[in-house]
Amino acid sequence: MEKVWLKSYAEGVPAEIDEAALMTLPEILEGSCQKYAALPAFSNMGHAITYAELERLSRQFAAFLQNIPGMQKGDRVAIMMPNLLQYPIALFGVLRAGFTVVNVNPLYTAHELEHQMKDSGAKVIVIVENFAHTLQAVLDKTAIKAVVTTQIGDMLPIPKRWLVNLVVKRVKKMVPAWQIPAALSFADALYRGTRAQFTRPALALNDIAFLQYTGGTTGVAKGAMLTHRNIAANLAEAHAWLKGSLREQSEQAITALPLYHIFCLTANCMLFIVLGGHCILITNPRDLPGFVKTLRQYPFTVITGVNTLFNGLLNTPGFSSLDFSHLRLTLGGGAAVQRAVAERWREMTGDPIVEAYGLTECSPGVCVNLPDAQYNGSIGLPLPSTEISIRDDNFNELGLGEEGELCVRGPQVMLGYWQRPDETREVLTADGWLKTGDIAVVDETGYVRITDRKKDMILVSGFNVYPNEIEDVVAMLPGVLESAVVGIKDERTGEAVKLVIVKKDPALTEAQVRAHCKENLTGYKRPRVVEFRTELPKSPVGKVLRRMLRD
Repeated sequence: MEKVWLKSYAEGVPAEIDEAALMTLPEILEGSCQKYAALPAFSNMGHAITYAELERLSRQFAAFLQNIPGMQKGDRVAIMMPNLLQYPIALFGVLRAGFTVVNVNPLYTAHELEHQMKDSGAKVIVIVENFAHTLQAVLDKTAIKAVVTTQIGDMLPIPKRWLVNLVVKRVKKMVPAWQIPAALSFADALYRGTRAQFTRPALALNDIAFLQYTGGTTGVAKGAMLTHRNIAANLAEAHAWLKGSLREQSEQAITALPLYHIFCLTANCMLFIVLGGHCILITNPRDLPGFVKTLRQYPFTVITGVNTLFNGLLNTPGFSSLDFSHLRLTLGGGAAVQRAVAERWREMTGDPIVEAYGLTECSPGVCVNLPDAQYNGSIGLPLPSTEISIRDDNFNELGLGEEGELCVRGPQVMLGYWQRPDETREVLTADGWLKTGDIAVVDETGYVRITDRKKDMILVSGFNVYPNEIEDVVAMLPGVLESAVVGIKDERTGEAVKLVIVKKDPALTEAQVRAHCKENLTGYKRPRVVEFRTELPKSPVGKVLRRMLRD
């Protein structure tokens, strides 16, 4: 029975990728930069860098990194910035130098940043000045030896560079005061790279390319070890699936989701490098009028996003009057796409939203719908070389139409969690099955539908939020006796965080709780609703019954 439905593919899509042909990420980049040298690779704020420029600049940054005293192959380098031209230069510089990328959400609080830096053991961090004050607060508690800072406009041509940096710093006052005496500017790092020798490291497919941080059933952020093989395999799988929809050297992909998120990292940054495509980087997609203004400037062919992004664009004046005649692929992931949004998107743009499913531990792609399919509420079919299986609580295999935990096996599945063998064993079986924690059902045609979540994770605009992490932060408040966090439906973000508190101090106020959360949690993790109760619903053994709170 297993082979009847574990692999179900569209006509014309190969069942398997050629794993023997996989290359390391620097090999992929260098091949594309040679093949597409004169074409634009990335654009931001109206300025593009070509593949040839990307190769030169990333090589300079790699040489700089290699010549930092004490750096050895496999050492971790953190990147903490929004979508800017500096990001792909730093990213590919780190990979080409033989080091491991640690992507960091630039909106992290000091508490969150400290955990990730200490856990990863990062020795170098590349950070936008806007967030340097956060790093300053925790730097002496980490293993970081070198800090490279950059300003928003640093890769733009003069005088636009000066103007953007002046407005950000002096007019909008978006750069809080900071002082890190040994910090080096991005421009200085690139200059030093021109005077240093770059040595191409001997990289293997099983070397770790990324420590991509995610949560888990415990809520403790941990690094998924994604190898060059994992990412390269997922790129090959996605390329095989979308080959009929995407063309080499001609795609213009709107890149609004953050590149530090695994969805955009693979689906935009990496995939369009393979295709010789042009990624238009959107630094602040929350500025929807500005976003629409940027869209008007490009004959874009691809846009990726989450349900909230698509819904926001649909409700922004001017979006409906854009030229959608070039648009061939709208890819939705990160969270479920709502039917109303999908139908309105197709009506307005003439293009369907192709819903996909993945998770950090799978680099991330697992399933995707057919490019021209009507909205069907499913996550589609497994990608090539990807097996899925539905299992019960005892890991027995279930049949068609039966609900159980979705499990995945394939070359894109992570090595495990960084320095966490026990948690790795909880989700990865000896024969390579990854337990996703999502409850799913497979129909007779092989299409997969997610019906629930086994774990209590909350999806806020495509970002994972883990109740235990928030509860641990709230527990630091002296006036809290106990608390519980659940997800609630939200029209704008898909889900939102609801915090239920039992007071120890009757004088504790909602304002105090919110101020504490603002200080210690990134925006999307902060509770939308704060509720006080006299007690929490619990099982006979004292476990908080989150399902009852949700209901």
